[in-house]
Amino acid sequence: MDVMDERRTIDGVDVERAHGVAADLRRYLESGLAPAGLFTDDVFCDFTFPLGRVQAQGRSAVQALRRRGHPVAGTLPRWRVDATTQGFVLEFEERWQQDGQSWYSREMLRADLRGRAICELSVYCTGDWDERQQARHRETVRLIRP
Repeated sequence: MDVMDERRTIDGVDVERAHGVAADLRRYLESGLAPAGLFTDDVFCDFTFPLGRVQAQGRSAVQALRRRGHPVAGTLPRWRVDATTQGFVLEFEERWQQDGQSWYSREMLRADLRGRAICELSVYCTGDWDERQQARHRETVRLIRP
């Protein structure tokens, strides 16, 4: 194995593939526009939020699930991706403007890949915090790290 191959694969994990697809997913989460080939036709999403859980199957159903929760573009100011043997884990903070307010959430997802496309997502979300909830949190909690 040459040096370049060692950087692409660690313990059988295709790090380059995982980071490439994760970058495409981040762009989708920020823009709402999925690049061609991001999801398989039969992609499955299991989405858990504070007081519920929903699922969707198929590219258009998964994208519709996202649009219902986040119909506007936003940013992912902080994120981390870790490659796994089947895909990657993405931890991120999301911020967006909607209904005259600045919104915030923290999420973690596991993405399984088939080739370079996401075939399964398992997503955990803190819920969407409006400005009032963000202020309440700032007043009552001192975080050591952002």
